[in-house]
Amino acid sequence: MTRRDVVITGIGLVTALGEGPDAHWDALSAGAAPVVDNDTYAPWPVHPLPPLTLDRQIPKKGDQRQMEPWQRLGTYAAGLAIDDADARGLVEDMHLVVAAGGGERDLALDEQVNAELAEANDGPRLNEMLATGLRPTLFLAQLSNLLAGNISIVHGVTGSSRTFMGEESAGADALRIAHARLAEGRGGIALVGGAMTAQRWDLLLLYRGEDGLWQGPHRPLSERERPGMVLGGMAGFLVLETAEHARSRGARVLARLDAVATDAARRAAPGEATAAARALLARVAPGGVDAVISGATGTPGAWAEEDAFLRGVGAPVRRPGSLIGHGVEGAFPAHVALAALALHRGGFYAPMDPADAPMDPEDAPSRILVTGFGQWRGEALATVSRAEP
Repeated sequence: MTRRDVVITGIGLVTALGEGPDAHWDALSAGAAPVVDNDTYAPWPVHPLPPLTLDRQIPKKGDQRQMEPWQRLGTYAAGLAIDDADARGLVEDMHLVVAAGGGERDLALDEQVNAELAEANDGPRLNEMLATGLRPTLFLAQLSNLLAGNISIVHGVTGSSRTFMGEESAGADALRIAHARLAEGRGGIALVGGAMTAQRWDLLLLYRGEDGLWQGPHRPLSERERPGMVLGGMAGFLVLETAEHARSRGARVLARLDAVATDAARRAAPGEATAAARALLARVAPGGVDAVISGATGTPGAWAEEDAFLRGVGAPVRRPGSLIGHGVEGAFPAHVALAALALHRGGFYAPMDPADAPMDPEDAPSRILVTGFGQWRGEALATVSRAEP
């Protein structure tokens, strides 16, 4: 089978630093300070989303009202990617691959249940409260494939549609599947990405389990005296095309997506995840890379393994987790978007963490490795290269 080259022609990116390629290039190449809310969800800091003018990408107020915040965020970023690729006229043939989490919980009911059952494990009372308190539409609102559905409705994307769940691994696998389908000739253009809002008590309480979150005022990853991640609102969407498809319509090519690979080590002993990532590296970048964008989050276990792996890569590293936090389903696509942006602009980013080594601005990378160990849910690597002139 003749495999086709896959290129990136559009970026839809939203983080605490702003929206769109220009805002992120300006901030990250200049060494921007992190945007952090240390107070609202104390003791856990979060990187909040910037204000978005939703009407620009979701013009109908009714559509906006029926979506939860994470769905609005993802639909908005998907529209940014389509516009960046100048692909509004191609949405009917555009495949859609989305990484999504669950919907938001009814916090008022959760608090009521916890308050009444704090002193006694009363099964009949719990059943009664759930039967009378849950909204009839609650589980409909939590369906993960509603993000893809809303993208299809709002933007008219009506090619094949797939939704992946599974946190960071979902974002990596969504990109892997989209890349594989195009490389194998099963389509010419695809929209792929994910989104997550960090300003949610339910998520913070969920990830607080097993001391997964950093507590106290924000610190960069390398200066946290104990492991822990800081969540960040984030959406990353990419328009991928075969090189032939992009060339036939005269599209601007930002970068080439060379390879995406994922795995999940058993982690029965220290070093297994590092070994799995090294095996992936041999597949996706046998000739080496010039720079790394790390998906490190600070999560116990994963942080040590990814740090050990990065030391063996032998290339300058940038750790977005120190600046924009961890975006779970949206993290891996967003980091690939950052790699494509740097390659297209012909430069690299200022250090994002005190552990990041500076680079000569003239030493622009031509091939960037994107890593993702996430919060101990699997290993993922992608290589992104400078597009041919």
